[in-house]
Amino acid sequence: MNARPTRSALAVALLCIACGAQASSHREAPFITTVPKVDATDFYMFRSYEAGRDGMVTLIANYLPLQDGYGGPNYFSMDPNALYEIHIDNSGDAKEDISFQFRFKNKLSNNGAGTSLSIGGKQVGIPLIQSGAVSNVKDANLQVNESYTVTVVRGDRRGGTAQAVAHATSGATTFDKPVDNIGKKTIADYAAYAAQHVHPVNIPGCSTPAKVFVGQRQDPFAVNLGTIFDLVNAPVSVITDPALINAAPNTVGDKNVTTLALEIHKDCLKAAGSDVIGGWTTASLRQGRLLDPKPASGHQTAEKAGGAWVQVSRLGMPLVNEVVIGLKDKDRFNSAKPKDDAQFADYVTNPTLPALLEIALALPNTAPTNFPRNDLVTTFLTGIKGVNQPATVTPSEMLRLNTAIAPVAFAQQNRLGIVGNILAGGSDNAGYPNGRRPKDDVVDISLVAVMGGLCVANGDTDKLGFGAACKPSAVPLGATAFKLHDAVDQAVVPLLAAFPYLNTPIPGTK
Repeated sequence: MNARPTRSALAVALLCIACGAQASSHREAPFITTVPKVDATDFYMFRSYEAGRDGMVTLIANYLPLQDGYGGPNYFSMDPNALYEIHIDNSGDAKEDISFQFRFKNKLSNNGAGTSLSIGGKQVGIPLIQSGAVSNVKDANLQVNESYTVTVVRGDRRGGTAQAVAHATSGATTFDKPVDNIGKKTIADYAAYAAQHVHPVNIPGCSTPAKVFVGQRQDPFAVNLGTIFDLVNAPVSVITDPALINAAPNTVGDKNVTTLALEIHKDCLKAAGSDVIGGWTTASLRQGRLLDPKPASGHQTAEKAGGAWVQVSRLGMPLVNEVVIGLKDKDRFNSAKPKDDAQFADYVTNPTLPALLEIALALPNTAPTNFPRNDLVTTFLTGIKGVNQPATVTPSEMLRLNTAIAPVAFAQQNRLGIVGNILAGGSDNAGYPNGRRPKDDVVDISLVAVMGGLCVANGDTDKLGFGAACKPSAVPLGATAFKLHDAVDQAVVPLLAAFPYLNTPIPGTK
């Protein structure tokens, strides 16, 4: 007879399955797998910790997951038939008060004719997007020129007041997007090339200049993805010891994403009398699509899109649609607005994942027993009172950031955010779930919350305000819940010290 697994081993197994299912937000719902260009992978919102920029808030929305650097010859341009948005709720009513809308255009060079070579006396179009080395934003060797616009909408995203964001120096309202990191022969110094595309901008209604960057970046998320999806195909002994937190490979560490990044002064985002803002990102496609069986010459001419915008992607917190929302409602969640999140409340108050794991592992009585799970409602739907909960709040899923909490320098950031702050008795309340920084290990933090760690911290006196049912006796794992990790260390992922913070993308050739 096999020996019964120890509670420590069980905790690790629970963690492994849950973090694998999460996988950040790559390919999280059935429909979104068919349209990867509008698949949001991660959303970040934090007080800028770059020296001299602590009055600013950085918003980062990543799209188009699992990009290989060698993915040519067309690489990973954004969809010109899509609308990408970052929304801010600064009143707590679960409705957008400010939206930043990104639209893209991808044009062939030479006024749409493209690049040709003289072959036997005939001009013939080349098959690659580049005809030589590229060094600047307007390089003649690029056959495909990518650009975008940014519009700020105040009020309802479709019916509010819309104004164009303009370059702070030139006044232009169209911005160049860098081509992806094809390789060193095409772009010898990609970091310097990409830096040319960090644009200073003026945002209508904001007196402080902001910054915008759109372009390819190394995926900043860390997870042991393939092994976890294969029914936790790894020895649990590797991840029972906290000292072995970096023992497993980060399987998305060699992948890229496309980043939409804004840095804006906090006073331009928050409302008078309130320092807390909520944020989430969405992508929408036109309701109708007509495919031309005989497309004309040009770039992406096979599709004609029209009709109203239909939201197909949504991302705020980095866990909800992956391991909280049921499979049958994942597409519905991606299309929903936060103000309508009451329809998904049962998934949070009575989560199925812990019970599902008990069945899968044939180990009963391991899930937290405090129902409704008000600890999860607070963490994911309202914000934590005294930290990032608005004075008046409509429960809804989004990241929430208290802009009055000062940023912490990168070297001093606790990778476990507020959970780490509780454990260490430190002073870093500037991390997840108070917003999200690139260094925050959201896999470990979220699993501590899901498996009841916050109830252990809440104690029998309800000192954190999660309700009397949220207490240590309701958590079978006990203090072990605080030790969970996935053997992949988010804190060692390479990042930049300044905006846009995410690292230079992996090149197609080394």
